[in-house]
Amino acid sequence: MTHTVTPSMTIEPLNPAIGARVSGLQLKDGLSDAQRDAVLAALLRHHVLFFEGQDLSPASQRAVAARFGPLHIHPIYPHVADVPEIIILDTSLDNPPDNDNWHTDVTFLAEPAMGALLAAKQLPPSGGDTLWASGVAAWNALSDPWKRMLAGLHAEHDILKSFPAWRFARTPEEKLRWDKARADHPPRLHPVVRTHPVSGHQGLFVNDGFTTRIVELHPSESDAVLKQLFAHVSKPEFTVRWRWKLGDVAFWDNRLTQHYATSDYLPARRVMHRATVMGDAPFFRPA
Repeated sequence: MTHTVTPSMTIEPLNPAIGARVSGLQLKDGLSDAQRDAVLAALLRHHVLFFEGQDLSPASQRAVAARFGPLHIHPIYPHVADVPEIIILDTSLDNPPDNDNWHTDVTFLAEPAMGALLAAKQLPPSGGDTLWASGVAAWNALSDPWKRMLAGLHAEHDILKSFPAWRFARTPEEKLRWDKARADHPPRLHPVVRTHPVSGHQGLFVNDGFTTRIVELHPSESDAVLKQLFAHVSKPEFTVRWRWKLGDVAFWDNRLTQHYATSDYLPARRVMHRATVMGDAPFFRPA
């Protein structure tokens, strides 16, 4: 049911677990404090928000994202000239997608992203949808024995899992950037179950993009548990799928979600711009 949260802002939930459409805001005009707070409240409730009919330049996208915190500059992805906080995800036959897996952004950081703002700049004639999954809904659906086993465990997150040298260090310039990224971002440990720092909700915090192992488990046990969790979090009832239109913008809470960019549009081209809002160190607090 659509509901009004400010005189000009309405929210339409897309399904019970995750996702809502926000109407009544033009992001390029900036956000008042009241509008920013309303967006944050909606984000906590729905995990990912969709804004249609937007016209964001890279500079205005950076300005909107910065209303929610300091912005990250990605160590490997290319960025918009003069706007380093906006990364370019430009995929085609010449540069095939690398994010067609379930992942949470930049979990290789000690303090992974709080959220991200993604804008559609060029779209294929069809396809190229993105799906988001709720780690909270996935956690809540686990049995109590699974929850007891996972609580307090830690997983390793490694930048090299999603950014291997064969793909991202093919030229001397790329190799220099890749070597620096590898040196600056050693594998990090994060809790398998994360407590959201604002809502207090528990959620799964492992993803196929960056998580390599659960350190307390034998390697074969870790592989089996991660395989089960990766499959579990992507169940349709925990997800929402967005069919992009030019001018669409998505803003998601990166702390307890994952997303998947479908690669069904090749040989067509798809160009997206992303601003990433920095977050804090993940932690687990027993309920």
